[in-house]
Parts: sequence; structure tokens; C-alpha cells
Amino acid sequence: MIALSLAEITEICGGQTHDIPDPSAQVTGPVVRDSREVTSGSLFAAFVGERVDGHDFAAQVVEAGAVAVLASRPVGVPAIVVDDVQAALGALARHVVRKLGTTLVALTGSAGKTSTKDLIAQVLQRKAPTVWTPGSFNNEIGLPLTALSATEDTRFLVLEMGARGIGHIRYLTGLTPPKIGLVLNVGTAHIGEFGGREQIAQAKGELVEALPEDGAAILNADDPLVRAMASRTKAKVILFGESDEADVRADNVRLTDSGQPSFMLHTPSGCSDVTMRLYGEHHVSNALAAAAVAHELGMSAEEIATALSEAGSLSRWRMEVTERPDGVTVVNDAYNANPESMRAALRALVAMGKGRRTWAVLGKMAELGDEALAEHDAVGRLAVRLNVSKLVAVGGREASWLQLGAYNEGSWGEESVHVSDAQAAVDLLRSELRPGDVVLVKASRSVGLESVAQALLETGAEGEVAAR
Repeated sequence: MIALSLAEITEICGGQTHDIPDPSAQVTGPVVRDSREVTSGSLFAAFVGERVDGHDFAAQVVEAGAVAVLASRPVGVPAIVVDDVQAALGALARHVVRKLGTTLVALTGSAGKTSTKDLIAQVLQRKAPTVWTPGSFNNEIGLPLTALSATEDTRFLVLEMGARGIGHIRYLTGLTPPKIGLVLNVGTAHIGEFGGREQIAQAKGELVEALPEDGAAILNADDPLVRAMASRTKAKVILFGESDEADVRADNVRLTDSGQPSFMLHTPSGCSDVTMRLYGEHHVSNALAAAAVAHELGMSAEEIATALSEAGSLSRWRMEVTERPDGVTVVNDAYNANPESMRAALRALVAMGKGRRTWAVLGKMAELGDEALAEHDAVGRLAVRLNVSKLVAVGGREASWLQLGAYNEGSWGEESVHVSDAQAAVDLLRSELRPGDVVLVKASRSVGLESVAQALLETGAEGEVAAR
């Protein structure tokens, strides 16, 4: 974070100092909420969670080098006490962003946010110092913490914004007002909480409503609900997609033999070939979104294409492709799942597995509400239509719907199987995998299927595992 004194932070947050001998002492390190991340010069934000109270770690973090604790009560060590730690954190982020004057890029969407954010960050880094959201740190706490990690030399700040209801993105844009706003898509993720795709579109569109007149709204030309958001912004509109009407578009899209997308990138400033290191055709749309941001910020088509071709995955468990010494390929996409990302992952699996046996180890997609049965059934049916060799549905009711959809679509019999938990899936795979097989592991985060991928890699790790 930029250097600020405890007195300045207290004023910004509307708090009171407690047990602070020197209010001029400066916070020069990061603002963190995890006591394990404290370094010299840090400010520790103490949150009260369901199982852990950050205030209990106050003495420990000060001993580890924290200058003070941002707290909701006195803690016996230097502290700035506020009524609401989350609100104080937001106020501090708003102050820092305004003071820095960095160009803020915000993005949202039902699927692909984190992968696209990682691409944008890697492209913009080539132009100037860039700070971006780590992982999916995209909520009311994660977003200000990311913004506070910017420093005086930060030119671009790339922030992923998540939403679970109307007004959430409006709140986040109030903390960190964007200059460029990107909306990827409107799908069915969290539809059970929102109530419908129209409500999701209403929530996601709050991002473009927050843009200034001299800003830019970057919208998916291939998604009608996103494209319609053009009427909700005063900023100029840039369209991306495979549509002929898109300002930034792709043609001659194809997949390499290993399942990596290749295409011709077209921007208003020129065109250039892209062949990505990431896996799956769904990354074409993500790459075009990143290219539109980079074009708006002055990069040439050639610069953008080179950066996209060299970009990798910065976040764990998102289409992580690892080949075991015995030739089995494990695709760990277990961080999260919704119907759109499930379909994209299955298509990527099939593209990667040409001429090889393919396994889809799938679990529950959460927060789908009344659509849950139909969506799980549809994913099971798609696995059959794509000729996935074997579906392993892991878990309870939702997994049974996946398996039933596959069975009803193709009368698969032994080609689809329902197992009770992750360990049962591991036992099955260990007994049946053959060299050359490709295994996709994917479910919502709450299912914890990353343990299956890890177990499979440990099983094959007699020699050094080569990650691609």
C-alpha cells in the first residue's frame, strides 16, 4: 500500500486510536486479513468470522511486524477502532484509488471472470506496472484488499467483481470507480439466488452504469443480454466477440491437436495471429475481451497477440493440465462450476482427448435453485453427445441427476457411473485408468473435487510430474 500514517488512516476510516504511542507511525506494507500474511509495516484487518475472530490474533500480528490492527474493539495493542471493519476497509480503498489516479479496469460476468482477469493482467503488464485481483478475491472484502495493494508506480489496476444479488456491483464500483468496465456474459451461475437471467443481467449491468463519460464499456457482442447494456452507459461502447459487428473479433478459430485455441485477432488497429497456451475454445472469448481492454489502452494488435499467445493460467485449479509419467493427463478444473463452464470444460476435454479415452469426473453445480435438476441432466446428456468415454458422477442427488441424464441420452450403462464421494472416485480411477487417458475433474468449489485430481497425480508421481 502507499505509505499512510496511522493518524491519516484513522481519519479516513472515521475511527479512534487505541494504544497507539505514535500516531505518525506509517503503514508501509500490505493490508491483510490473514495473520499468516503479516509482514513488517502491515495493517491487519480483524474480521469476526464464523469460526475464527481476527481480534484474537492482535498481539501475534503486532509481534510479527504489523504497525496496528484495524479492529471493531480495543485489543490491547496499537489499533484503529471503527464501527464496521468492512466499511472502513472500503473507505480506505476508495481514498487510495482516488489518490493514486491509476487506470482502473473492472470486469464481471457469469463465467470466465478469473481466467479473463488473468489474461488482461498478463497483457497489460507488458505495457506498464499492473496490479490485479488474486484468484477470485472479488467480493466486498477481497476487492478493497486488492486495491490497497497498489503502489505509486501502479499504472493499471484490474479488479474482478462478483455479485450474488442486485446492488452488489454498484457497491463495489462505489469503492473503486472504474474507467473501463467489461461484461463477459450473462449465464446461469447463482441463478437460484438471483431468480432469473434477467435479474443477473440487471446486476451485472451496474458495472457499465458506473462508468464516466470518458470511460469505455467493453461488451460481448455474442451475448444479447450483455449487448443490450450499451443503453445503460454514458461511456463509449466497444464490442468484442466472433460477430462481424464486433470491434475486436476473431476468425479462423480452430483448436490445435492438444486442444489449444488458435485464431486471427482483428482490432481497429490491425490484425495478428494468436495461438494460446490455455486449453479449450471458450478461451477465445476471454482472449477477445482482454484484447479489447488492451486496445482501448493503446496496445497494438501485434503486441496484444504476442501477449495472449504467451499468457498462462495464474489461478489454481482452472483447467490445470498435468501429464503423469505414465501418460495419463489430468485436467484439474475443480475450482468452481456452473452450466456454462461445465459445457466449455467438456468440449475442451474432447478436443484434448482425440484418439484417447476421456473421463469426465463431475460433481454438483451449486446455487442453481429450481433449475438444478434440468441443468445437471443437460450436462450428463452433453457428455454422451460429445462422446466422452466415461462419466463419473460424484456425490449425492445432483450427481445422480448427472448420471441419469447420461443414461437416458445414450443408454450408456457402464459408461456412466455414480459414486458416493471423492475417495470412491479415486478408487475407481486408480483401478481403471490406462496410459494415455485424459481425465477432467470439475464441480462447484464446495464439493472439493480437487482432492481427486491431487490423488491421481500422487498416484502417477513415481517420477517427476511434468506440468504443462
